[in-house]
Amino acid sequence: MIQEAFDAFNAQNYSKALELFETLAIQNNPTALSSLGYMHQKGLGVESSLERSFLLYSQAAELNEPAALYNIALMYADGVVVEHDQFKSYELMLRAAILEFPQAQFEAALALERGLGCVQNFSEAAFWYEEAAKRGNANAFNNLGVLYKEGHGVPQDYARAFICFSRAANANLAEGQYNLGLMYDQGLGCDMNNDTALEWCRKAAYNGHEKAKSIIRSLQEEGKIVF
Repeated sequence: MIQEAFDAFNAQNYSKALELFETLAIQNNPTALSSLGYMHQKGLGVESSLERSFLLYSQAAELNEPAALYNIALMYADGVVVEHDQFKSYELMLRAAILEFPQAQFEAALALERGLGCVQNFSEAAFWYEEAAKRGNANAFNNLGVLYKEGHGVPQDYARAFICFSRAANANLAEGQYNLGLMYDQGLGCDMNNDTALEWCRKAAYNGHEKAKSIIRSLQEEGKIVF
């Protein structure tokens, strides 16, 4: 039945999806509870209610449903429905990360890198960035690349940083494209190549990276490139 519910949801048949998820939720199905929470949060097939959403997420979180843990963590971080509590947010995010929820792994790493709701720990941040990166999170590849480039929490390793930035850049992440351009520009972890550096900077600018846009504008004004 859960697959039937997801099929209806993906087909935007929200009334049917709602009915099926509610039937399963009565049986304490954690996935159905979490999905209902999302539908109430976004107002899909039902009037939007953050309070109802939080309640459903909470029920699913008690059953260790990772998406629910992640979404409640965001609510605590943003002070939505509940009072802002960065420590509670981190605790919930870490639980979801341990359950292999990729976006939670990235957010837990970000919290550890910045010391949000926890003691700042670059090596732990690197661990969770790597876990998220293994599951295809482009932002995690980029941030892990920064740690390797700077030697924060991991041994400084330009070759590894280059690989991480390459993965992020090829996933069309503007920040990764910009960072990869810098690596080529400085010859870090790769042979210096100003043309390739410019190519990646252009891609980053096209994807909205403000610093890359500024660099491209400066080069145009100096007559060094024709975009």
